[in-house]
Amino acid sequence: MKRIGLVGARGHVGRELIRLLAGREDMGLAFASSRAMAGAPATALAPEAPEGLTIEALGPEGVAGKDVDAVVLALPNGEAAPYVAAIEAARPGAVIVDLSADYRFDDAWAYGLPELQGRERLRGATRIANPGCYATAGQFCVAPVRDRLAGPAHLFGVSGYSGAGTSPSRRNDPVALADNLMPYGLTGHLHEREMSRHLGGEVRFSPHVAAFFRGLIVTAQLEFADPLDEATLRNAYVRGFADEPLIEIVEDRVPEITDGANQNGAAVGGFALGEDGRRAVMVCALDNLLKGAAVQAIQNLALALELDEFDGLV
Repeated sequence: MKRIGLVGARGHVGRELIRLLAGREDMGLAFASSRAMAGAPATALAPEAPEGLTIEALGPEGVAGKDVDAVVLALPNGEAAPYVAAIEAARPGAVIVDLSADYRFDDAWAYGLPELQGRERLRGATRIANPGCYATAGQFCVAPVRDRLAGPAHLFGVSGYSGAGTSPSRRNDPVALADNLMPYGLTGHLHEREMSRHLGGEVRFSPHVAAFFRGLIVTAQLEFADPLDEATLRNAYVRGFADEPLIEIVEDRVPEITDGANQNGAAVGGFALGEDGRRAVMVCALDNLLKGAAVQAIQNLALALELDEFDGLV
């Protein structure tokens, strides 16, 4: 049994991580840290949490002093560095999976998207940057045909308001979102830069938030240097994801939010091709809290600790 620590347990993703860890026999939650809920039983966050486990308020030194095999940092962007430094000093062999964007652009960290980045670098890794939720869906839309593109991929995304976190804002206010669709991050969005970096080509991304709680969808407009026929387009995605149990190829209809929400994997489809064969539209739906965050973290933990990647997920 590998011992896992969780920092930032109060958030939506933290709760999902507690639940997913409880479903495995080879990993278990050893501690959960949240200043806002210090002293409360972990079951107050998730009923699946280990009985008797109390939430603690741990700073970087307190986390580094815990006897664990891995630590998941589920903190806001910009807050991971002190924890990473303390863990590296006290427990250099411990695995760190960071859910923020702080290390997604750092070549010293493995980028944890197993289906696309390859699993070899993740196996036995000690520093893993978990991808963003939109960035995961967007890369699933683009990656199988990225070498055929004539220019930037243009992505339109809509997410449930859980993606805005638990700190109050207009983007997670059900009253402000009622009968509304809220654009944000109009240029230079973090996930736009993340996708461009890891796809090796330019991406243009327009994110929006809507009144539903969880799930997201990305619609990708793709332009090709040379025309494709429909069979070639479909085969690129079928071959690309054939051995991936968490990716469903939807061939008979267009994926919708409900195909991804509350699911551990992603649904990819659309396969709409322009008459000249030079433009296609692809769609990916997934759960921003699961495959977009917590499920991905479990995959990365399992690979880093050389355990079964899909135990409890499929």
